[in-house]
Amino acid sequence: MARRYTLLIAVFLLIVIGLAPVIAMFVKSLFIDGKISLASYGMLFQSKREWQLLFNSLLLAGSITFITVLLGVPLGTLLAKTDLPLKRLFTILFVIPLIVPPYILAIAWFYCLGRSGIVAGMFGPKIGAATSQFLFGFPGTLFVMVSTLLPVVIILMATYLRMVNQKLEEAAKLSAGWLLVLKRITIPVIAPGIFLSALIVFILAIGEFGVPSSLRFDVFPVESFVQFSAFYNFNAATAAAIPLGVITLVILIVERLFLRKKTVQFKITKEPIIIVPLKKAKPFLFTAVSILAFIFVIVPVGVLLIKSFSLRAYNEAFAISTNSIFRSLLYASIGATCLVIFGFLLGYLLERKALRFSYAADSIAVFLFALPGTVIGIGLISLWNTHATNFIYASMVIILFGYIAQYMALGERIMAATFSQVSHSMEEAAQIVGVGWVRRLFGILIPLTKRGLIATWLVGFIFCLRDLGITMMVYPPDHDTLPVRIFTLMANSPEEVIAALGVIMVVITFLPLYLLGLVTR
Repeated sequence: MARRYTLLIAVFLLIVIGLAPVIAMFVKSLFIDGKISLASYGMLFQSKREWQLLFNSLLLAGSITFITVLLGVPLGTLLAKTDLPLKRLFTILFVIPLIVPPYILAIAWFYCLGRSGIVAGMFGPKIGAATSQFLFGFPGTLFVMVSTLLPVVIILMATYLRMVNQKLEEAAKLSAGWLLVLKRITIPVIAPGIFLSALIVFILAIGEFGVPSSLRFDVFPVESFVQFSAFYNFNAATAAAIPLGVITLVILIVERLFLRKKTVQFKITKEPIIIVPLKKAKPFLFTAVSILAFIFVIVPVGVLLIKSFSLRAYNEAFAISTNSIFRSLLYASIGATCLVIFGFLLGYLLERKALRFSYAADSIAVFLFALPGTVIGIGLISLWNTHATNFIYASMVIILFGYIAQYMALGERIMAATFSQVSHSMEEAAQIVGVGWVRRLFGILIPLTKRGLIATWLVGFIFCLRDLGITMMVYPPDHDTLPVRIFTLMANSPEEVIAALGVIMVVITFLPLYLLGLVTR
């Protein structure tokens, strides 16, 4: 009974923290001046601008997904399964854009390709005007987002390649070359992982707010934010979020029907992965990977370092952001810890089928993850912005609720995959001899899943630390985080100070991860 009640409480909190705000937002949007009205939704379908926003959102997310999969599958294979030189260094480089807020990279490319950027200074104002025209709009937004989300595909490719049965590859290698083995055996086996990476990239791309806003490309998340924050038009902001909600439901159905059973449970083999020799192709592939790493990572990070190469810039940056840095680390740490707790319980529920509605709870978590952060932020405000709940709305709790609602699915899926590698017999044996749920929890399950718990905390910390959409919508006065601080200072602060803040953001993301790595080595 203790197990059942614990899991029921976790599901109840999932509904209250995540689903209830979205429902409250939708219900509230149906009333205008106390009367039921669908006027806002009527305007949504009649406005050409809304259809254009829908087209822009789908075009951008679809293009990003296609290009990242096209590049990420071969890159992930090269870095995980071949004898490519400097694989570890390349892996670290390609992961950097994922842990940095995407709009920081947009800022770096603005300093490089803008009208008064580095390229304009080197080649003249005409070239600067051409590169600026490329950057602002669809091409530049696509380029920055591809560099940001490419690591998702690379990481999942490396993970799923460790699932492949090595004996299948060895048997196929007896009668075919490695290229054919990869094409006919390896890639088909990990196809669910490839589709999962494409789905995650699409979700993150269609919900992105910072990059399209910085590079002036109109999409629905930006429209919802503007309608709510600039015009205080709640109904219009909610109506603008409805197409994103419909797209999210479609994604949920696709994931539910085609991917869930194939990606929730998988076994990572303990056998060493078979390394493919590149032979004569090694220099050419090494050069190609080096060029991509240089363009996607070294150039933007290098621009930030060069632009901020001033002690005065860092002094001023720390002077105006010390409190925001502390809050970012505090909120991200607490948020990651909450995600570990919820992820552990919901992952256990999903993998062990401990309750009859385990898939329903998982569907709620995936639905919330697929929703843009701006939509969840509007929902949180609509539910908690009351006199009775002001203690939540006016504190950091509202930000933590946003983190939990948005990123709970990540912790749940990581822990479900971890539990799939823990034998049921250990827990069942303890239960037979009368060991209670709490003792089984702390004596068996937590020790056996500690790697998954650490991975969940790391992933949760990164996503909470880099979050902009939710925090930008709901943060109370004097509770801004560093990403929000940078975003609000971009228009009026010196470029070298903004660049210094970007470098600080990169460092404070890496430092806790490095320290945790030392502790858990």
